[in-house]
Amino acid sequence: MKVAVCVKRIPDTAESEIKVDDTGKDIIKDKLAFIINEPDNYALEEALILREKSGGTVVLVSIGSKETEEVLRIGLAKGADEAVRIDNAGLAGSDAIVLAGVLAAYFRKEQFDLVFTGCIAQDTQDSQVGPALAQFLGWPHAMYAIRFENKDNEVVVRRELEGGSLEVKKLNRPCVVSFQTGGNAPRYASILGIRQARTKPLERLDIASLGLEQDEVGDTGSKTRLIKLYVPEVSSAAEILQGTVDEKVSKIATIIKEKGLL
Repeated sequence: MKVAVCVKRIPDTAESEIKVDDTGKDIIKDKLAFIINEPDNYALEEALILREKSGGTVVLVSIGSKETEEVLRIGLAKGADEAVRIDNAGLAGSDAIVLAGVLAAYFRKEQFDLVFTGCIAQDTQDSQVGPALAQFLGWPHAMYAIRFENKDNEVVVRRELEGGSLEVKKLNRPCVVSFQTGGNAPRYASILGIRQARTKPLERLDIASLGLEQDEVGDTGSKTRLIKLYVPEVSSAAEILQGTVDEKVSKIATIIKEKGLL
């Protein structure tokens, strides 16, 4: 069983003040730490559990600059066997569909039984890569998975739907499964795992080696473009009324009258 896990390096903005840079199309990242996209961590955990049960190989795949190798090494330290970094040179301005096409070009050259992704990229709030990748490959796909089970030539996926409902779905292999948080908790990298990660294979590719032309990627190949990134202005605020019921009613009546709502 050969399983690929697509991972993304993202800035950790959970407890940081976010500022837009001078281009108006990105944030200032020089003081931010970088981590593996959280849903991708859950996808990796499912792949590692599957390998422990059924054997096989877990390969991490990521698109990015050389700095991306830092998070790939983290994934290798957690237990993945190999990693592949597709260099992002020439990919500036690529939208999610183009990036899915780049990943598809790699998977067409390799033989994988399963491809796991996270259900969303936390930095861009984008959920298109998994479904688009499956479409490019012509493979079945399941989104928002929280549980996974391998059975003979098919897999059983439990998906969380709106309202907390669960859907059980069977897919033939090969297929693409996109995981969300809330499934099996991702493991931590051990000291031994960190040491072993230093010597595990990490292949480096570029778009030319995948048979892609420059006009197929970047701004030229993308159907969507980022126009502007900004922090919304605060135009209104909530007011919490204090006092007894009669006092609150009186205040509400005054506010309505002052604003000319009646």
